[in-house]
Amino acid sequence: MHYFRYLFISLFFITFSAQAEVTQLDWVGCGISKKSYLTALAKAYAHQNKVKFNIQGGGATRGIRDVAQQKADFGGSCRYHLPNNPLEMSVGYEPVAWDALTVIVNKANPVSNISTAQIRQIYLGKITNWKQLGGNDAPVHLFVRKGKISGVGYTIRKLIFANLDQEFKPHKVFKSSGPLEKGVVEDADAIAITGISSARLRPVKILDLNNKAPNYDNIKSGQYVLYRPLYITYNPESPHIKEVKDFIAFAHSAQGRAIMKENGVVPYLEALRLVLKQAKQDFEAQQNSDEEITYKN
Repeated sequence: MHYFRYLFISLFFITFSAQAEVTQLDWVGCGISKKSYLTALAKAYAHQNKVKFNIQGGGATRGIRDVAQQKADFGGSCRYHLPNNPLEMSVGYEPVAWDALTVIVNKANPVSNISTAQIRQIYLGKITNWKQLGGNDAPVHLFVRKGKISGVGYTIRKLIFANLDQEFKPHKVFKSSGPLEKGVVEDADAIAITGISSARLRPVKILDLNNKAPNYDNIKSGQYVLYRPLYITYNPESPHIKEVKDFIAFAHSAQGRAIMKENGVVPYLEALRLVLKQAKQDFEAQQNSDEEITYKN
């Protein structure tokens, strides 16, 4: 009798432990993905499933290469892999959202609109004074991200210059987007480009681009031209690939898309027309470029 009682108790605790076991998924990647959709999605998903998330940043390149090396279960990237780069070729990319890059300046800056042509001139060092943009007689302080393969730097070079090796003429270089955005808050003459989701959280002025505001409707329709996909990255060989795929399915679900929209992000499946529209924009950027598009990184 005692034997069966102990057996029952043992089986109960084994069953209870199995049911209570929670899977941890480690995520790394670009801060823009983290702020714009991942944190909110992960919170909602964890509430409904036996999963907990360890969420770190580190940038788009980490969101690709750490996942490739299985240092993380999945990641986030605001750029696609570099062509023929062996460090990035083993990763899968699932586009889940559309994000916009936005031009930010100090709140005291009187300029409210800028054109893509003017952005090119600023980054090439040909516009150096704010009065050339209808602003004050003051030097333009261009702030940029370090390196050429950050998500923001890559997208600027791809969409505006059609040259992934394009050199810029910055006033100051920052390691990550957070310090760059804080720099704009503190410098009355600064200008920079960053993701709209993180820019909204800062006391900065967000400029219209070509007379279009980077709002939800303009991004979804493609009228605001600086947009790019946000990807969930994954390794098909990951021991947690099933859990990652389940999370991706949640991101595409009606509930997942609603969470994205609540956070100001356009769900990828709700703006598929942007795929063809951006291909056309890439072609036009190539035509306007001084050089052929290059892939040297």
